[in-house]
Amino acid sequence: GLTSVQLIVADGMIAIQNACEKNYPQAKFQRCLIHINRNIMGKVRVSDRKEVACDFKEIHHAISFKEEEKKIQNFIEKWEKRYSRVTRTLQETENLLTFTQFPKRIRGTIYSTNIIESFNKQLKRKTKVKEQFPNEDTLERFLVTQMINYNNKKSGRAHKGFKQCQDTLDSMF
Repeated sequence: GLTSVQLIVADGMIAIQNACEKNYPQAKFQRCLIHINRNIMGKVRVSDRKEVACDFKEIHHAISFKEEEKKIQNFIEKWEKRYSRVTRTLQETENLLTFTQFPKRIRGTIYSTNIIESFNKQLKRKTKVKEQFPNEDTLERFLVTQMINYNNKKSGRAHKGFKQCQDTLDSMF
């Protein structure tokens, strides 16, 4: 039932990207920068993590696509000698800066999968309380009920920045 999908944000799973491109060819694809950051942090020394994290965070705080590209290049040049595998992977990763094609007001929301991950954590908390379900149908009904409740609670609400730039988004697509 989805229509007018403009952007898909996902982690690095190729199958998700391929399925999205097949089903929503008009949509743009953004790699989740939080997942990329976590992957990077897992490959750098503990003593370097704070500085590397600050440098990587600068990438998604830039004002324009050109500035973003420059910040990625600066990151790569700074860390290439110590972490060549990390910087090479970053260079080869596509769809890092897709979010810069959207209005600045919503960029803080669309560079990661945080929204859906937050919802998934809520589901996990609510299913843990139940401990077990008699069968798959019961589990499915429970999950659908949680999704309906979430949609009812959030319906009519615009996520941070979206209401202010709705006209811009409509004209983009």
